[in-house]
Amino acid sequence: MPFDLNYFIRYQLTCKEDAGGVISTCCRRIDRMKRMFELNQIPSETKIKKHIRRIVFGQNMSCPICNARKVLKNKERFWCPKCRIRFSLLSHTWLSNLKIPLQTFWFVLWCWTQQVPVKQTAKLTELSKQTIYHWFETFRTHLPEDQDTLEHLVQLDEAYFGGRKGRALFLGKQVGSRKLAYQILSHTNPNREHAWKFLHSFVASDTVLNTDGAAIYKEINNWWPVYHNRDIHKRFEFEHTSEIEGMFGVLRTFIRRMYHHVSCDKLPSVVSEFCARFSHPEMFDSPYEYLLITLRLATTP
Repeated sequence: MPFDLNYFIRYQLTCKEDAGGVISTCCRRIDRMKRMFELNQIPSETKIKKHIRRIVFGQNMSCPICNARKVLKNKERFWCPKCRIRFSLLSHTWLSNLKIPLQTFWFVLWCWTQQVPVKQTAKLTELSKQTIYHWFETFRTHLPEDQDTLEHLVQLDEAYFGGRKGRALFLGKQVGSRKLAYQILSHTNPNREHAWKFLHSFVASDTVLNTDGAAIYKEINNWWPVYHNRDIHKRFEFEHTSEIEGMFGVLRTFIRRMYHHVSCDKLPSVVSEFCARFSHPEMFDSPYEYLLITLRLATTP
């Protein structure tokens, strides 16, 4: 028999019609359930558990400590006869302290992968903004930290966030690709040494490098093997740096729409999220794709 959501709502309201103030709480919970049922992206709790089990343990369940294949299940927990420990699907992952229902967690993760802003996510899930900020930061923290090496033709520029006591950001882009690399300084006074460290870390030798006319890039080819071109913006030259200038505009728009603002201490993780979204958009197609890359068993000594 198919699930009749409207009948379920009428039944719940009838049962609670004499419950005084409880009725408003019941209505809010039912409205949230209705929204989640209407979203096909939010699977059932049983299906979410199947996804997590497949991601964390693969085809066969095994003990996260001794890797023994023979484990016994008791309701929602498992027991290993060999090392005699009890564990659950999430107990040895970064979701071990999950305190919200799995469907709500999946809903929050879906909102984050689809770039639903914090305020709208809080309204949809009926969680506080502080909780949403916490989970969004947690999702950012577990993104892969590897950055691409830029080669062939690269555009490089710097930008500043947070005023005089803020941060400086080096951002490079390989022209004609989705490869980005970044470096954030703890101040707003970059010099040649900082630019050299960025090139040494993220730019391959014998690359064509396009920058603006800033003094820190002057004669850059003398201390790193690149072919250097410069755009003097005072002369309205933007041909060689148009892509990287546009990326800074996209970054600022992303921060404003997704988070409204960002503090200096959160800037590195937000820039990391932006670069991951641009370079690896497949990771954000769905919560399943994100967890497939980020959710792993914790290593044991």
